[in-house]
Amino acid sequence: MSAQPKSEGTAARVATPSGIEVPLVATRDLAREPDPELPGVFPFTRGIFADGYRGRPWTIRQYSGFGSAEESNQRYRFLLEQGQTGLSVALDLPTQCGYDPDHAMARPEVGKVGVSLFSLSEMETLFEGIDLGAISTSFTINGTAAIIYAMYLAAADKQGVPRARLTGTIQNDILKEYVARGTWIFPVRPSMRLIADSVLYSNEVTPRFNAISIAGAHVRDAGCTAVEEMAYTLANGLAYVDELIRRGGDVAKFARRLSFFFYVHMDLFEEACKFRAGRRLWARLLRERHGVTDEKALHLRFGVVCGGSSLVAAQPYNNIVRVAIENLAAVLGGAQSIFTCAYDEAFQIPTEFSAEIALRTQQIVQHESGVAATVDPLGGSYYVESLTERMEAGMREVMGEIDAYGGVVKAIEEGWLQRRIAVRARQRKDATDRGTRVVVGQNRYRRPAQADSYGEVFRLDPQIAARVLQKHAQVKRGRDAARAARALDTLEAAAATDQENLMPLLVECCHAYATVGEMVERLKRCWGEFQEPVRL
Repeated sequence: MSAQPKSEGTAARVATPSGIEVPLVATRDLAREPDPELPGVFPFTRGIFADGYRGRPWTIRQYSGFGSAEESNQRYRFLLEQGQTGLSVALDLPTQCGYDPDHAMARPEVGKVGVSLFSLSEMETLFEGIDLGAISTSFTINGTAAIIYAMYLAAADKQGVPRARLTGTIQNDILKEYVARGTWIFPVRPSMRLIADSVLYSNEVTPRFNAISIAGAHVRDAGCTAVEEMAYTLANGLAYVDELIRRGGDVAKFARRLSFFFYVHMDLFEEACKFRAGRRLWARLLRERHGVTDEKALHLRFGVVCGGSSLVAAQPYNNIVRVAIENLAAVLGGAQSIFTCAYDEAFQIPTEFSAEIALRTQQIVQHESGVAATVDPLGGSYYVESLTERMEAGMREVMGEIDAYGGVVKAIEEGWLQRRIAVRARQRKDATDRGTRVVVGQNRYRRPAQADSYGEVFRLDPQIAARVLQKHAQVKRGRDAARAARALDTLEAAAATDQENLMPLLVECCHAYATVGEMVERLKRCWGEFQEPVRL
């Protein structure tokens, strides 16, 4: 075994953000497999496609949505005209939490962090002039995901687009909401039922649409390391697989439409290796635990966000560089879909100017950098192969701790997983405050009396909420009230018995112009609401 070279002076130990020691010089003996399998071959360390991005470039899908459906429709048209290849819809907090805009809890937040989407009428406006059969659409929505998916199907019906042509993703991952984001509504187990209903229904009705995107992004932003992000996400994925099998699903069929979603942070090699390790670990776990042999069912297909909590308001133009590095890491890791944050998303909704820079960042990486010309260009690197192995081992260790506790559902219901993430978040905050975690322009390299320049300021129309409330009232006045009432009654009765799939009933509610708040209220009557466990 070759020895590590001696450094002049006293070189400090260096580790990745996950705590994995970085060698001073990477040598052949570090990696057990310095020449890994070819891409497209189990366990897919180097990618799920043999021809990488040559066969199909990643989807450029910028996350956008604010105010009313009319304003968001204008932004979508702008982004599509600039070369965006897929839509990613941001929903406001009332829509995410199941409140209509006239609810007391909703009024201060209508349209602020996403578009207000309270009924089919707004979905129709949101996609006016956009062919749902020709565009891939992603919805970042969880507590009300089944309802928004049903609304999208109803909108396609109204456009005359066959459901089988629809492509895209709905996040629909409630487990990470309980531990990281907080837009839960119902308790864990009925929420799992709703997710299973939507996934199994989608397999039959929209076979090209991903009815779930199991997300590690939010636990990462909540404080986790890269290893923990992947481990918690795959553990959640296995919990969904178990629930779908329990409900009669064929894992070889539904696993083909499972997708994943992650954030990319700033350690380029650790982030690229996170995806390499996670891709092969998922394939191995499905084969080990469920005997899956269909290769397409073993694929870890994932999209990413470049940005998030790695962006800061201090010296905000530095975020353009951060996003470019993270975009590079996502490509080197083999992402299928990429969203690049705008530099100003640390403090506001992006302007058209900042959104265009974020879009151009992807296009420059895709067309000018050369990194997409060959598959897994980091493959075979002593350091990369070693780090991939060590990260996979770390992920297995974390997942073993969850299994030992009794599984991810129990860990969430009892607050165990929430506490672990909270501790890690405090550690990251302390490291930033001490300066041992360097954030350029924020805790190091600040100018005396630094006044951060933010450029153009996005201002939401103060009349948005009033206009949305007016449209909400018009919908309720103009619909067939008897049809809406019948659809809601049927939904409530079915939810109480757990004897049938709720998706067709939700679609009918949407066609009857029942609102998100009305559907959620009927389900709450049957299931109640989640109460976060409190532990001292």
